[in-house]
Amino acid sequence: AVRVNSEMIALYWSIGADIVAKQAESVWGSGIIPQLSADLRTEFPDMHGFSETNVKYMKQFYLFYIQEDKILHQLGAKLDDTKSHQLGGELQNTENKDITIFQQIVANLENHPIFQIPWRHHVESISKCKDVKEALFYVKKTIENGWSRAMLMNFMSAGLYESQGKAVNNFSKWLPDVQSDLARETLKDPYSFDFLTLTEGYKERELENALSTNITKFLLELGQGFSFVGRQILVKAGTKDLFIDMLFYHLKLRCYVVVELKTCEFEAGFIGQLGAYVSAINHQMRDKADNDTIGLLICKTKDNVLAQYALESSSQPIGVSEYELSKLLPENYKSALPSIEDIEEGLKDRE
Repeated sequence: AVRVNSEMIALYWSIGADIVAKQAESVWGSGIIPQLSADLRTEFPDMHGFSETNVKYMKQFYLFYIQEDKILHQLGAKLDDTKSHQLGGELQNTENKDITIFQQIVANLENHPIFQIPWRHHVESISKCKDVKEALFYVKKTIENGWSRAMLMNFMSAGLYESQGKAVNNFSKWLPDVQSDLARETLKDPYSFDFLTLTEGYKERELENALSTNITKFLLELGQGFSFVGRQILVKAGTKDLFIDMLFYHLKLRCYVVVELKTCEFEAGFIGQLGAYVSAINHQMRDKADNDTIGLLICKTKDNVLAQYALESSSQPIGVSEYELSKLLPENYKSALPSIEDIEEGLKDRE
C-alpha cells in the first residue's frame, strides 16, 4: 500500500511538473488544466484522481515544494553532480524543453518523505501551511505517528508547529545533549485544553479531574510517547506526604515526567515545589535503566523572563508552559442545573 501510494504521488508530482514546464514554455495556455483533466479521464477511465480540482492541486503540490533551495537540494541529492546542477536550473527556470529531468526526479525520489504520505494529507498541508518548513514538519509527524487525515487536520488547527518545542526550559543545563534536544522538542507551549468544559472560577483540582476524565484527549495533546501512570501520586519526603498532580512515563525519553498544574499566573516558587517532586520520583520510583525524571509545569499564564530566571536556579530539568482553555461556562451554570435530589423528587411526583 505504501509503495502504491508512493507511485501515485510520484505520478501527481510528474504531472504537476509537466504543467509548470509546458506553461513556462508557452506550449500550454492557462486553460490547459480543464482539457488535461478531461483527456486523462478519457484515457484512463478506471483511474480516479484526475478531476479538474485535483489536477490543479498537482500543479500546486509541485510548485509548493520547489519554492525553497533546501528542497531543491534534497530533491536532487540522489542525482550525480552534473545532473544535480541541471536539476536546479530545470526547477527554477523550466526553460529547457527536455523534460526528462522530471522523470529522473521521480525515479530517484521514492524515499523522500513527501512521497510517503497519502495525497489527501498533501492537499490539506499545501492548502494550509505557510511554507515548506511547516509542511515538512507535518509530513514528518504523519510518518512517525501514522496520523489519519482527521488527526493531521486536528493538529494543524491546534497549531502544533507553532507550539512544539517552545516551552521555556533548562534541559540543556541538566540533560545530555541527545535527551535534551528530544525533551525540548517533546514539550509544547501552549497546550490546548479546549476539549474541556469548565465553569468560571474553576479550581486546580477541577482542572485535574477534567483532564483525568478526558485522559485520552489529554494524551493526544501531550503528544506521542506519553503513558499515563496516575494522578495524585503519593511520595514520602521525610515526615511529609507529597502528592503529585499527574505522573507520566515517556517511552522515547525513557523517563518519568512529573506534571504540575497551576490555574494561575506563573510564580518563581512553583519551580522549587516541582523540583522537589522530580527529585522524589528519582529517589523512589526511577529504575536504573530510566533516564533522569523531568518536570513540566503548566500554568494559566507566565512571564517568560521570570520563568527563565527561576529555572536557572533549579538543579532539576524542568519545562514551563501555558495552557489555553476557551470553553468556559458561566459560574452560575451548575447552580442552574437540578440536583440529584431535585430529580428524585420530580420522579416521585410522577409516580
